[in-house]
Amino acid sequence: MSVVIDLANLDAEDFRSLIQAHKALMLETTPPESSHALLIDGLKAPGITVWDMRENGMLIGCGALKRLSDGRSGEIKAMHTVAQFRKGGLGRRMLNHLLAEARSRYYARVYLETGSQDAFYPARKLYESAGFAYCGPFEGYRDDPNSVFMVYTFA
Repeated sequence: MSVVIDLANLDAEDFRSLIQAHKALMLETTPPESSHALLIDGLKAPGITVWDMRENGMLIGCGALKRLSDGRSGEIKAMHTVAQFRKGGLGRRMLNHLLAEARSRYYARVYLETGSQDAFYPARKLYESAGFAYCGPFEGYRDDPNSVFMVYTFA
C-alpha cells in the first residue's frame, strides 16, 4: 500500500466531502450540542494544522492537530479514516504522525475528545493502546455524558 500523509488542501472537493461525511457520521450517534467535529471553516482556524492521507492519490483519511492556549499542549481534531479502509492500521498511522508532529512542536501533552457511545469504542481502544489516559474536560470543554476526554503525556 502506497500511503502518503501530507498537508491537506482544505479547499479540495474530495477533502471538503470527507469532512462533511465525517460530521454527518458523528451526528448519527451524538446529539448536535455534544458534537465537536469541525467543518472546513473550523479547520481553517489559526493554530490548526490538517493533514490528509492518500493512497495512489485517493483520499482515505485525515487528521488535525490544534495548538492549545497554553502553547505547550495540543488537541487531536478530525481523525477520520474512510470506512472501507478501517481496521487496516491507517488510524494508528495517522495517530503516530500527529504525535510525532506534537513532539516536534515540543508539546508536553496532547488531548482529545471523542464520543462515549459504543460507536466510538474502536477509537477509544486505539487511543488507549497508544498510551492515552482518561482525563477530565480541557480547554473549554465541559463534562458531557456524550464525551470522553483523554490525554497523552510525553515522557
